[in-house]
Amino acid sequence: MRISPSPPTLALTLALACALALPAVHLAHAAPASNDTASADQRPDFRAWLAGFAQDALAAGISQATLDATLARARWLPQVIEQDRAQPEFVRPIWVYLDGAVSTQRVLAGKTQRLLHASAFDSAVARYGVPASIITAIWGLESSYGAHFGGFRTVDALATLAFDGRRRDWARGELLAALRIVQQGDIPASMLIGSWAGAMGHTQFLPSVYLKYAVDADGDGKRDIWGSVPDVVASTANFLAQSGWRPSEPWGAEVRLPARFDYSRAELTVRQDASAWAADGVQGMDGKPLPAMRDASILTPAGVHGPALLVGNNFRVLLRYNSSNNYAIAVALLAQQIDGGPGLQVAWPRQMKPLSRTEIEALQLALNRRGMDVGEADGVVGPATRAGLRRYQQSLGLPADGYPTPELLQRLLQAPPPAAL
Repeated sequence: MRISPSPPTLALTLALACALALPAVHLAHAAPASNDTASADQRPDFRAWLAGFAQDALAAGISQATLDATLARARWLPQVIEQDRAQPEFVRPIWVYLDGAVSTQRVLAGKTQRLLHASAFDSAVARYGVPASIITAIWGLESSYGAHFGGFRTVDALATLAFDGRRRDWARGELLAALRIVQQGDIPASMLIGSWAGAMGHTQFLPSVYLKYAVDADGDGKRDIWGSVPDVVASTANFLAQSGWRPSEPWGAEVRLPARFDYSRAELTVRQDASAWAADGVQGMDGKPLPAMRDASILTPAGVHGPALLVGNNFRVLLRYNSSNNYAIAVALLAQQIDGGPGLQVAWPRQMKPLSRTEIEALQLALNRRGMDVGEADGVVGPATRAGLRRYQQSLGLPADGYPTPELLQRLLQAPPPAAL
């Protein structure tokens, strides 16, 4: 869909953007990050590891000149390891996350960027079939429309993770990909910056993703996701298109569930056409028909107490970008409001206290003691924990939504253990 605002509309939008102090988009390469917290000389084992990796890189076709510009200057960054191993005790509930991710300011900024870069968006939509609002929303969530790329030199971050991180093989592959980017001349090594985990540019591509999906849309011979908005927009659209985006379908929609809905079916693994969900009693909001989607699923992020979503293939494509349901919901809702649509109509249960990781571990241990078999008590609520909690809720005659609450935890902890067989 082409965006062709009249001059007064554009002027008003820009004026509002200025009034809210929206971040400016970086159209030139950011200044090199400074991460010299720890010198490689303080870690001779890291320097030895770099030497070994350099030999592997040479064998893989990386030139000595590229190694001199990258690995020779690499630094071990202890703060990267701290980030990699950090597990916050208190996890924000989805509504707190969405308050920041889908703020009024971010919606307005997204509309402004759509207007400013209408040509780039129009070209990407025509070529890849991905809605401009979805691309814009990812841009907004990943870097606040170019305001925050991250402050880590990518080679430093990935070398640190490959040397001492939890996923060393993965980090080695990404580091080698980063060296290939420098060798191709897309960006100087000194300007290759991003997040502590190695994600780069406006929409935070990992190096391997960059090599596979980045696009030269402005025709300057480089795939520049740091300084060219056309390249950023097209590259993001290309990733989504090649990941299976269906132009004929929406991401999903908010829905109303029937009174006796079986909440054990509210999982991404349970899929059927939207027409089948409608036959099961699922309704659109305000009586609207369900959007046509194949392989659709129901999600209830806050259980029976919050909104319900019907999501399809394109929602799962968003999970290819970031495997968090909360992230994909944020992209979808931000895009919907950038397009002028509504937010969610059903309110979140803001009065509900979220469980901490320690409390979730206690809940998991209690479920295991009762034979619910939720696997390792790791403080993370996944499909196995939800399934075990549903079985416990069913035993109590409660709606089996699998959502952990303080009340359920207390009942589990206070209940007598099951009788031995």
